[in-house]
Amino acid sequence: MPRTISPFFLAIICVLLAMVTLQSGISIAKNLFPIIGPEGTTALRLGFSAIILCLVFKPWKAFPRLGQRLPIVIYGLSLGGMNILFFHAIERIPLGIGVALEFTGPLAVALLSSRRKRDLFWVGCAIAGIFMLLPDMTGEESLDPIGVLLALGAGACWAGYILFGKKTGNQGSGGMTVALGMSVAAIVLVPYGAISQGAALLTWEVIPLGLLVAVMSSALPYTLEMVALRNMPAQGFSIMMSLEPAIAAMAGFMILSELLSIWQWLAILLVIIASVGSSLSVKQEPAPKEQV
Repeated sequence: MPRTISPFFLAIICVLLAMVTLQSGISIAKNLFPIIGPEGTTALRLGFSAIILCLVFKPWKAFPRLGQRLPIVIYGLSLGGMNILFFHAIERIPLGIGVALEFTGPLAVALLSSRRKRDLFWVGCAIAGIFMLLPDMTGEESLDPIGVLLALGAGACWAGYILFGKKTGNQGSGGMTVALGMSVAAIVLVPYGAISQGAALLTWEVIPLGLLVAVMSSALPYTLEMVALRNMPAQGFSIMMSLEPAIAAMAGFMILSELLSIWQWLAILLVIIASVGSSLSVKQEPAPKEQV
């Protein structure tokens, strides 16, 4: 009889595919910047993603009451801010470095919620990695300082996305929450992208790529992650997701021909170590009652 794939092994495959499709989709999105800029690319990604997620999860069937809508609005604004700031960041700096800097958001949430002194080591790894990525203003090949600040700003929005995502957790399923949050982000940023780029967003050269970016960087990874979370512990999921900066750097190299120095790879490795360490520490902390 043929062997069946174990649920845990299937979960590992799903997480890896989710990270690969996400970073590949973002790499494709970066190729749209010369045509419609980060603003137009963000508008297409959020707009198409909101449509897809709403069609799948139908959030109007369990629309939150008036007093429960503010956390979802802030959650959606955090999601939108994370997208637009990150796209503006990777317009200026390599994709892998942008993802590593953006990871400071969830890292800060995880480490600041800890009360263990030994977690200071992971904080030190994260800080060391960030400092190694900070631009050397005297070097000819230094990183763009504005790009670095934008990536850190995207990380701050990611932290808000996590915190307010947890607050909205008791208002419906995770899928409905993401669909509503994505809709809020789209309502704010699609008009901004449309005003900024005008008719360029509606060309047949751009629309198929925008749809592809939305599927690869939002709809498909989210679906794969949901499958993975059903078949593996949250801690294992978090540890695997810590590899995302490295996968982003490889996607940037393969799709965008972005080369990183050994020093920059070492910095990314330190951020990954800090993320894995914080995930291991969470095992001993009480699990939150509601998560998105």
